[in-house]
Amino acid sequence: MSALEKAESAYKTLISPLKVGAHTLRNRIIMGSMHTRLDMEPDPIAKQVAFYGERARGEAALIITGGFAPNEAGLIEPGAPMIDDAKAALELRPICDAVHAEGSLICAQILHAGRYAKAENCVGPSAIRAPINRFVPREMTGDEIWETIEQFATASSNAQAAGFDGVEIMGSEGYLINEFTINHTNKRDDEWGGSVENRHRLPVEIIKAVRAACGPEFMIIYRISAADLVDQGAPAHEIIDLAKKIEAAGADMLNTGIGWHEARVPTIAYPVPRAVWRQAPANIKAAVTIPVVASNRINTPEIAEDVLADGDADLVSLARPMLADPHFALKARQGRADEINTCIACNQACLDYIFSHRTAGCLVNPKACRETEFSDTQTDAPKRIAVVGGGAAGMAAASEAAELGHSVTLFEAAQALGGQLNLASAAPGKDEFDETLRYFGTKMARHGVDVRLGTKAGADELANDFDHVVIATGVTPRVPEIPGVGHAKVATYSEILSGARNAGDSVAIIGAGGIGFDVAEFLVTPKAETNDPATFFDTWGVDGSFTSAGALKGDPLAPRPSARKVTMLQRKSEKPGKGLGVTTGWILRNTLRKHGVDILAGVNYDRIDDAGLHYTLEGNQHVLAVDTVVLCAGQESQDGLFEALQKSGVAVTMIGGAKEASELDALRAIDEGVRLAQTF
Repeated sequence: MSALEKAESAYKTLISPLKVGAHTLRNRIIMGSMHTRLDMEPDPIAKQVAFYGERARGEAALIITGGFAPNEAGLIEPGAPMIDDAKAALELRPICDAVHAEGSLICAQILHAGRYAKAENCVGPSAIRAPINRFVPREMTGDEIWETIEQFATASSNAQAAGFDGVEIMGSEGYLINEFTINHTNKRDDEWGGSVENRHRLPVEIIKAVRAACGPEFMIIYRISAADLVDQGAPAHEIIDLAKKIEAAGADMLNTGIGWHEARVPTIAYPVPRAVWRQAPANIKAAVTIPVVASNRINTPEIAEDVLADGDADLVSLARPMLADPHFALKARQGRADEINTCIACNQACLDYIFSHRTAGCLVNPKACRETEFSDTQTDAPKRIAVVGGGAAGMAAASEAAELGHSVTLFEAAQALGGQLNLASAAPGKDEFDETLRYFGTKMARHGVDVRLGTKAGADELANDFDHVVIATGVTPRVPEIPGVGHAKVATYSEILSGARNAGDSVAIIGAGGIGFDVAEFLVTPKAETNDPATFFDTWGVDGSFTSAGALKGDPLAPRPSARKVTMLQRKSEKPGKGLGVTTGWILRNTLRKHGVDILAGVNYDRIDDAGLHYTLEGNQHVLAVDTVVLCAGQESQDGLFEALQKSGVAVTMIGGAKEASELDALRAIDEGVRLAQTF
């Protein structure tokens, strides 16, 4: 059986066409909307043409853009894109043309930020401030609401004139329309609040107005909140009622959103099991006849096919997975799923960048949103490249250089590739890094990289046999100067995460950075809790049937059983975990809090002995009577080869941890590896 025949069997539903309104999609894969900030970059149209065009080339059937505000009050932040002006909207046509040229359809998302807008003039159904915004919204008047409805219709008409095949009306994630639909944010007593009928009036009137303005051929998608995950959120019967009304009003498809941005339940980060939200769209699909889309934590074609084949949805929305690999759909159809660069749900370069006012990127794919900075042209002057070290940086450099036509040999002293990625993947939920290892391994094999495991390369050999040497030898754990640090109860983070050493029932962790938090979670989380949907729902107080109000059933901060008693300590007096990710740090902190982990800052380490870890805090001496002390106090570069090679005269470059021994930064390592390979 050929690869194509195997794909047709394995992904029968996923790669099959589907009629949506007046249009036919070539498969069931949608590139979901996401903020990228490309529209706020210099030369924004060219960069969006490259970005969206590449995803269309990868056979995403339908692409949904980042959100366009229908008016100034709807801007997510000052300078964000609007589509209120017909003439300005025509400047977007090259984006649509690029997508159409590759055989895909494209819809513009129309998003009114409501009380999430980062501006003093933000508005909402009621004057209730969002926990994630310092600005208090002004309650909209009835006239303003009707004006906003018309502005949604105008924005949609402008998108139609610019060449878009349709629009997605953003009615989820806690933005304006969603705010009107639930009691959590809507305290009105007029025709727009109170009863379910009144709270649903805004989205229904918007869909009616857009259909009237754009005609029957124009695709209208409504992004419905399938689970609010906030107090006083919508119960299932209200969500289903709204879905039916939206269908009757003229929508062609229902996309589903999960959770408000202010929800205290993780929805798309790595601790969330794959496809755990599938019952939410399934509830809606059972009640309507138009296609329904499943979203969130669907990152492989196998998972996508399972969701579709089980009838939980008609299509799948992949947003960040399309950052990781723009050719996801193409590779699935061609039977090359092992070549897909899988999204690991780290949030580090996508959401964290956006919330830090930077253009989005991707940890596993440095080219995402930076397509114009890279070339895939084969070299006309192949070089002999040696890469020393098979961690993230080394694998990225080797695979990219080989793909561009160079002859590459990779030397790895250990018996397996991965380096620090193998340690990172041991943390709960971070086993997604195994996908990254699989991807680079497959890519290197496909492009002929000579991988030599268990081999230490010598300076003389490297200098004589290669045109360029890449030093990617990584890091080793730093051992701080503490009396007794050589005690038998002391272990490094690498020994614990690799399984070389087992921790006792009581543990002290020296260091409260990212590695310390990962080790703490690894030590307190029972293995059975990892990636188990039922445990995830129980841990975060989610109603797995998605029928209760807001799909909540318990306290997301309720204590959880712990495998060990763990205490984290750090010398600095600043807030522990200060450098954790913007959108994942709160998850880690809450997880450790629920498992009873104590965290101490501003300590001095006195000594380690049979009694445990002795330390001083605010002038008072203490001792932690622990079985194990784990060192998470940073790393040191392994850069010994670099100086010898420099003296030999061979071209040599150092990347990754060997260059800078900061936290386990796979983002920087992979970016440096790929960019270096582009220069050969």
